[in-house]
Amino acid sequence: MEKAAKQNKSAVFEVIKSVIVAVIISLVAILLVAFMIKLFNISTTAIPIINQVIKGLSVLIACLICIRTPSNGWIKGIVVGLLYVMLAFVIFSLLDGQFKFGLNILNDVAIGGVTGMISGIIAVSIRK
Repeated sequence: MEKAAKQNKSAVFEVIKSVIVAVIISLVAILLVAFMIKLFNISTTAIPIINQVIKGLSVLIACLICIRTPSNGWIKGIVVGLLYVMLAFVIFSLLDGQFKFGLNILNDVAIGGVTGMISGIIAVSIRK
């Protein structure tokens, strides 16, 4: 019983740490991309695609760094992806000064969940 409780605490800690790392990676990457867009005069039509790539890579890198225990990687990944999408939405809405709800959020949730699941599977598979 004690071993199961310890594994649950470890899994929760891995997920929370992964979400925080993913948000930090996203913030840094978005600052760098914003600088590059300003510097190289990149079209605004490319921004949504760049944002999705940043989100996906942030979740992948965070899962690879933080998920250590080799079990239930897909579940941990889905939770990381979904929590990341929610936290990123709140943070970037606060930075923007307004909360915009629409189909983009559903798109982000779907992509975040799938990206998280794949990232969790990859992270656990690498550890074996």
